[in-house]
Order: sequence, then structure tokens, then C-alpha cells
Amino acid sequence: MADESSPSRSGLSREAILTAFQQMSDELGRRGIAGELCLLGGAVMVLAYAARVSTKDVDAIFQPAHIVREVAAAVGKANGLPDHWLNAAKGFVSARHETIQDSLPQFANLRLTMPTPEYLLAMKCMSSRIGGLAAQSSDVSDIVFLIRHLKLKSAEEVMDIVAAYYPQDTAPIKAQYLVEGLFEEGRI
Repeated sequence: MADESSPSRSGLSREAILTAFQQMSDELGRRGIAGELCLLGGAVMVLAYAARVSTKDVDAIFQPAHIVREVAAAVGKANGLPDHWLNAAKGFVSARHETIQDSLPQFANLRLTMPTPEYLLAMKCMSSRIGGLAAQSSDVSDIVFLIRHLKLKSAEEVMDIVAAYYPQDTAPIKAQYLVEGLFEEGRI
């Protein structure tokens, strides 16, 4: 039987992530430093919403960046995590960066935050990865989950949320087609 706190081929489980965060908090405490991670993407889906069992990595914005990166590398190595299990991710950060703690666990020396559900939905739509091959990531199930979570009833409502966080001319057309398709196919 596999240890649920260890990384698996399917990714990082909730238990593996929480173990790593606790160890990071402990090391930050030994150094007299308070760290902060704003979790993005799959880690939020695993930790805050339990919408999936694992994520391939943890995308985040973190402070103090150099120290958090150093501590994460040491914790990752000690736990057999992939080299870049914690990634600095800024690609879809909006100028309207709204975060909450919500149901995220907290640690003595490591504060966790995440985008609001609306902001996370907007981020996922901006990315609009549809996967296809086994190794390719997909945002589709996360987008469906967040639309249901927010009780949205139309593609227009979803795209209005995207426009609230990103200039309308920057939203990829594939996002609109993806969202419209989800409603037309009855997946929402």
C-alpha cells in the first residue's frame, strides 16, 4: 500500500503538500522568518476545495521569495518531491489581485492565501488548457467545478467575471469557446 503522504505518479496529494508546508513552516520558524504563499491553480483545487486528489506541482506567489525558494528546495529534496514542486507562477496574475484565506490550513510561520473563487475562475479561463494527451494539463474540470461552485448560469456570466479581472481584449477566444461549449454540452 502506498504512503499517502508521499508523491505519486499522479502528482502531489493533499497529505504530501501539507507535510511539505509544515516542514517549511518549521524551518522558517528556526530562521525567525514568517513566509507567505499565495497558492494558485491546482493546489487550491486540492487544498481548499477538495475538487481533485492531487496536483502535479504547487504554483504560488511567495514572500520572501529567495528564502521560501531555498526552504522549499530543501524540503522537496528531503521528501523526494519533484525538483520544481513549488513554482513561482505569475503568468495569469491580475492587477485586481484579490485573495482570501478561506478554508486553507495555516501554519505557525507560513501563511497561505488563495485567489477568490471568481478570480481563480478567471485565471483558469485565461489559461484554458484543454489537455488531450496524458501528460498535458487541463483546466476544464477546474473550470466546470468553479462555475458550479459559483452557481453561474451562462457563459456570459463567466466571461463577465473574466472581464472583471483582465482587460477584455486580452481574454483568449479559446476561453469563450471553451466556456460556451461547456454550457452547450450540458456539462454545467
